[in-house]
Amino acid sequence: MKKTTILLLAAAYALSSCSHTEGKETTAPQPLISDSLMKMISIDTVRQSPIGSQLKLSGEIGYDENRVVKVFPNSSGQVLQVNVSFGDYVHKGQTLAVIKSADVAGNYSDLTNAEADVRIAKRQYENAKSLYEGGISSQREYEEAKENYDKSVAAAGKINAMIRINGGGHTSPGGQYTITAPADGYLVEKKIATGAFIRSDMADNLFTISDLKNVWVWANVYESDIARVRQGYHAAVTTLAYPGRVFDGQVDQVNDLIDPQNKSLRVRITLRNDSLMLKPEMFANVVISNQDTRTALAVPASAIVTDNGRNFVVVYKNDNDVKVKPVSILKTEGGTTYLTDGVAAGELVIAQNQLLIYNSIAGK
Repeated sequence: MKKTTILLLAAAYALSSCSHTEGKETTAPQPLISDSLMKMISIDTVRQSPIGSQLKLSGEIGYDENRVVKVFPNSSGQVLQVNVSFGDYVHKGQTLAVIKSADVAGNYSDLTNAEADVRIAKRQYENAKSLYEGGISSQREYEEAKENYDKSVAAAGKINAMIRINGGGHTSPGGQYTITAPADGYLVEKKIATGAFIRSDMADNLFTISDLKNVWVWANVYESDIARVRQGYHAAVTTLAYPGRVFDGQVDQVNDLIDPQNKSLRVRITLRNDSLMLKPEMFANVVISNQDTRTALAVPASAIVTDNGRNFVVVYKNDNDVKVKPVSILKTEGGTTYLTDGVAAGELVIAQNQLLIYNSIAGK
């Protein structure tokens, strides 16, 4: 410590240095903490607390697959126009693309023929019915005409159903059909462009829509840490994009299978994303926390003074009663240090700028 700091301490505290022996408390004869010095320190209480455990993981933000809709083509054809771009917000029913399809055009041609057959069969049925009721034709002729009419109506209905399926319910006799958004959300994937051809054997989707109000964070847990993660544990997520911003969530799924490539287990955290700050494909740091069933004495980690390989705290009773006590550390987690002995629950320790007081009392 610099000479000027020691002189300042001597003036501020008016303390007399005294030596201490290993393992024993050392008390300043008449320590004094002034009002101005009191404003520079912070005091915390030793408490009996459940032992916290934290596990730091790396992860990646992805879509909430329960809120993702993939849009597939209804039939083959050529893309005439695409009305949206990647990242656009679309509304249910909005036109995404227009396709020119030979399949749809063929269905309409078949429908024209089928409707002509219906008209002919209907006239024949009505004539047979009139003749049958007038006693001129037989019942068999009447029933055959009725059966032919029913078959023609069914055939036309089948073709209409094919048009609805092949065109998604948005078709025109020229063979065009439109692809519309099945739900509100952001266009998070777009795989077609104007002029592209869609083959009948194409199994890939054209668009993906997600509302992004919820996102999933997938984190990898290595085999040695699997026992430290359970469903329901608290998770604190941070990203490079928003330093200092913590997104709180819970582990809501722990996979049962280990990835054979990297020997890790995937855990999932669901986060609300109303502000849309979290974007899929972002990298994330995840801290999984849980409470052990055991308890221990706990103090702020900042209250610990390490000197020559030993650990101490500065215990405060009043402005004229300040002591240094040796302590044994069990572990430190998330800004809290757990102790096995040295202090008692309810005692007060100085957790900020205590090193100045420690040096003065210990004669440093």
